[in-house]
Amino acid sequence: MKKKIAVYPGSFDPITNGHLDILSRGLELFDTIILAIANNIEKKGLFSIEERKELIRGSIRDDGCVILDSFDGLLVDYVNRVNARFVIRGLRAMSDFEYEFQMASMNRNLNSGMDTIFMMTSKDYFFVSSRTIKEVASFGGSVKGCVPDVVESALKKKFQYP
Repeated sequence: MKKKIAVYPGSFDPITNGHLDILSRGLELFDTIILAIANNIEKKGLFSIEERKELIRGSIRDDGCVILDSFDGLLVDYVNRVNARFVIRGLRAMSDFEYEFQMASMNRNLNSGMDTIFMMTSKDYFFVSSRTIKEVASFGGSVKGCVPDVVESALKKKFQYP
C-alpha cells in the first residue's frame, strides 16, 4: 500500500501552536507530512532557516511521521521532487481562503496531479499568526499559549527581554 505523503509548506517564522494544531490533525489523514520551510527571499525572517528548524524540532515529537525540510522556488516543483501529491494549508479567516484558493488553483494549473487540502485552524488559534506573534513579542508582550515554550524562550532571547 502506497504511503500518503503531504507537504505542509510555510515560513514558520516562528512556528505557532496554530501550525502545530494543523500538523497534528494532518497526521490523522496522512502517513507522513513534510513540514517544508519556504525560503522566501522577499521576506526577511526573524529567525534563520536553521533556527526555525531547531525551534520546530523542539516543538514536535520525533516519531518519524514528520520530515523537516526547506525549499526554494515553486512549491509545485518541490512537491514533485519529494514525490508527494498533497499540500496542506491552514485557514484562519475568509481573507486566508481567498489567497490560498488562488494559490491552490495556480498550483493545480501547473500540476494537475497535485491537490491542496484546506484545514480550518482550531478556534483556540484562529487569531494567531507568526506576524502577530513577532509583533507582540517585540514589545515584550506575552505570547504564552500561542507558541511552544521553546519558541517563547527564543523570542525573549531574540528581543532581549526577561
